[in-house]
Amino acid sequence: MICPIDKNIVKEVVKKRPRNADKTTVGTLLSVCGSYGMAGAAVMSSRSALRSGAGLLKLCVPVYIYPIIAGAVPEAVFIPLKKISDLDVEKNLKYTSAVLCGCGLGISDDSRAVVRNLIRYSEAPLIFDADALNIIAEDISVLKAAKSEVVLTPHDREFARLLGCYPEMLKNKREQLASTFAKRNNVIVVLKGSKTIVAHPNGDVLFNEELGNPGMAVGGSGDVLAGIIASLTAQSRNAFKSAAAGVFIHALAGDIAAEKFGEISMLPTDIIDCLPEAFKRLF
Repeated sequence: MICPIDKNIVKEVVKKRPRNADKTTVGTLLSVCGSYGMAGAAVMSSRSALRSGAGLLKLCVPVYIYPIIAGAVPEAVFIPLKKISDLDVEKNLKYTSAVLCGCGLGISDDSRAVVRNLIRYSEAPLIFDADALNIIAEDISVLKAAKSEVVLTPHDREFARLLGCYPEMLKNKREQLASTFAKRNNVIVVLKGSKTIVAHPNGDVLFNEELGNPGMAVGGSGDVLAGIIASLTAQSRNAFKSAAAGVFIHALAGDIAAEKFGEISMLPTDIIDCLPEAFKRLF
């Protein structure tokens, strides 16, 4: 199957909640994000996850950025640690329905260890973004240890690192390379760009090329997308369709933000603020 993402696909994931819903029935997301100098990435991915409906967000962050993030995301349950690799993975994964890792994570022995531990122990779907992708690119074989579905959300430069090639080599081959990589490594690939591609290891490919605008080409937009995808995955337990739905909703919210603020002045945080309107337009 190769087809564009439309509202019908999104509605398979995003549904009206039953009246008896509670926070434990609409998804628990564990997020391991943020580092010194990159607290904003953790804030944006967390806020977009919550605006996308996650029932409970458990946020593991380095203790030294905890005061910043706690004030910006008061809805989260925090796990502040001196070393994020000290995270009790088995305990915190017990009641978790999806995991997000990488937004502003930084690259260090500490972050490398937590990425490996999540891959090794998580039975919940894993969404890896940003520095987690760069860590995986150092040794792609770490993915073989995964027990669960894995979603990788690279832009072209990050994807080139995963492939071990120059970004220029992706030109006119993005769909083919994303699909081949997904099959070879048994992962779902969300290759971001003006035509974002979502590739499943079974060969299915969904793409978005109608929604979205150049105003979204700004640092932080990817963190927002990662939070949306992780949140929808936590709620639906369907990583592939949640990834596609996340791409659609992110682009729709980006278009709403462009309407309000213009492509030049819009910010990633504006996309988050426009998520409620984007979800409303689905129904």
